[in-house]
Amino acid sequence: MIDARGQSCPIPVVMVQDAVKKGNNPSELQVKVDAMVCVENISRYAASQGYTVSTEESDGEYTLTLKK
Repeated sequence: MIDARGQSCPIPVVMVQDAVKKGNNPSELQVKVDAMVCVENISRYAASQGYTVSTEESDGEYTLTLKK
């Protein structure tokens, strides 16, 4: 689980990029963010890496699940 709440873009995207590189393209990642712009940017990056993204929202926080 990557907790990127409180971080401004592009930091959450960089955190996901690092996790993907270090994990040698893991089949699943979860990311927590608190801004819709982060959801959009992470989703765009994830799609470019072959992931599908599902998003759940609760009290202004978003959990993204990236799957290959």
